[in-house]
Amino acid sequence: MSAETLQIDSLGAQGDGVAHPEGATVFVPFTLPKEEAKVARVKDQATLISLMSAAPERIKPVCRHFGPDGDGGTCGGCSLQHAGDALYHPFKRDLVVQALKSKGIEAEVAPLMTAAPGERRRVVLTAKRTDKGLLLGYNQAQSHHVVDISECPIAVPGIVSRLGDLKRIAAVIVTGSDAARLTVTETLNGLDVSIEGPKTVGSGQRRTLTDTLNSMQRIGRVSLNGEILLEPAKPLLDFSGARVVPSPGAFTQATVRAEEAMAELAIAHIGKAKRIADLFAGIGTFSLRLARIGQVQAVESDGNAVQALDHAWRNTQGLKQLTAEKRDLFRRPLMTQELNKFDAVVFDPPRAGAEAQCQELARSKVKKIVAISCNPLTLARDLAILTAGGYKVGTVTPIDQFLWSHHVEAVATLTRR
Repeated sequence: MSAETLQIDSLGAQGDGVAHPEGATVFVPFTLPKEEAKVARVKDQATLISLMSAAPERIKPVCRHFGPDGDGGTCGGCSLQHAGDALYHPFKRDLVVQALKSKGIEAEVAPLMTAAPGERRRVVLTAKRTDKGLLLGYNQAQSHHVVDISECPIAVPGIVSRLGDLKRIAAVIVTGSDAARLTVTETLNGLDVSIEGPKTVGSGQRRTLTDTLNSMQRIGRVSLNGEILLEPAKPLLDFSGARVVPSPGAFTQATVRAEEAMAELAIAHIGKAKRIADLFAGIGTFSLRLARIGQVQAVESDGNAVQALDHAWRNTQGLKQLTAEKRDLFRRPLMTQELNKFDAVVFDPPRAGAEAQCQELARSKVKKIVAISCNPLTLARDLAILTAGGYKVGTVTPIDQFLWSHHVEAVATLTRR
């Protein structure tokens, strides 16, 4: 594999630099447009050896683990720490612009709502035991190698300051050679640590875990594959005054600021709607806020999330009627006649989008819709279905909830013509 020099022309959708030697397309991680890079290439993938010239937008990464010179390997948690805001912010917004354009959707795309370091309250770490001890961190890009981290500039200080404690907890649970995944969420009552991987733990491990947690502060809960092992303090999340105890490993928005921005956009659009459906409702991120406006039907496939949502509603004063239904909206979307009783619908599906549900929505009489998505491509597909059914897209707002990555959140507002 010989070295060659490439001119970087643009940024690809994954955040890699893109070069076009002799008409080919080659992706070069950690490079920027207008840079000249010496690389080692295998087909359309290249590894950066050295920069021959740097772009004016290039900045020094803030994390020691980032990039080809990162300590202990290249952390795959971020892909764009080397890009200054003048390049990075337009790149994020353009991911949404190009996705809409690909489906022929004409809509106003608002300026990017930007993110700041230290805001991620939810991170997913990998723990793996090796001959040198336990590693805890993020996987190296396109690899199963775990980069053992000692810092993480995107995460809230409450998580970063506890990396040592998290490694001690993982060391009790992860005893074999298989990797485990730790979903760590900062809550009002400390960290909620949900571990997936090891099938079970013995009585000795439970005793050791108890002793370990007794020496720590502000660890609210530790669970394994959905089973609560220890819960010194029930983890609590606050959704505009409604307190929710999330089920182990429950999905939460990555940052509080992005969550609040999405909720504000949704509430501003639906106005004084009396009957609202919140689809793919999760633990009630939007449902409980919407219940201050009108009656809400929340629909979610995860039974534990439905229970958490319902419990929070029953224990929060000042909310209007809310019904929580367990239902798989991929297999059993709300049908047109069911939807027609609502004035407004909010939906926030997984990355796969809400194609089946949007086909029913497109035939409905619902006046206003708010579509929230972490995948611009499936969002654009779903919006195309709705516009073909007679809805007009108002504003699409990109939100940088995933700092220094190629992922972007977006909120689209629609009104029936």
